Amino acid sequence: MTSGGGIQTDYELFLNALLHGDRRSAVTVARKYAGSHNMIKFFYDNIVKSSLYRVGELWEYNSITVAAEHLATSISESIMNDLYENVISDERLPYKVVLGCVENEQHQVGVKMVADIFEMHGWDTFFLGAGIPISELIDYASGVNPDVIALSLTIYSHLTGLEKMIVAIHQYWPHIPIIVGGQAFLHGGQEVVEKYHQVSLLRSFEEIEQYITKFSDHE
Repeated sequence: MTSGGGIQTDYELFLNALLHGDRRSAVTVARKYAGSHNMIKFFYDNIVKSSLYRVGELWEYNSITVAAEHLATSISESIMNDLYENVISDERLPYKVVLGCVENEQHQVGVKMVADIFEMHGWDTFFLGAGIPISELIDYASGVNPDVIALSLTIYSHLTGLEKMIVAIHQYWPHIPIIVGGQAFLHGGQEVVEKYHQVSLLRSFEEIEQYITKFSDHE
């Protein structure tokens, strides 16, 4: 996939750059993957996501400070913003997705990557980011009339908040599909998702792409 070092080397370089606040070195790794949608997706899945999962683990174990975790997140987001012009697809589909984090969640990089995957497939995306109250998400989505709503959960203790959001959304739109995912599901929570109709837990970008393809084919 790359020259001048394998994926493990790039992961280690990127993670080390994040942990040391070295944006320049992180950008150097990212530039290797800017050539196509497939390369960007590979970069997101195997380097950015894996690195941030590790950063999250180190933060949970108090091995790094909150400031270091925030800086790693900030660098990753800035790199994704730089890549956005390579993300947009010229071929557009008549579908819309509203994306956001579970209420009180402050980790938005994962769902931002998911938004980019939808963009690559020609969807109109409305990325609301972190800290969006459920009432505000519903108010905004009611004006957009999305085909899908996507929610991200990073902290496992916020699982109850995710369930409240699912219930609130389905009270407003009983049949709208909801997709959920995030680092929290490494610790469990699938049983909560399975309680609800039209809610899908997607654990990887491959599963997200399969979902998007099936949705388009079904429609």
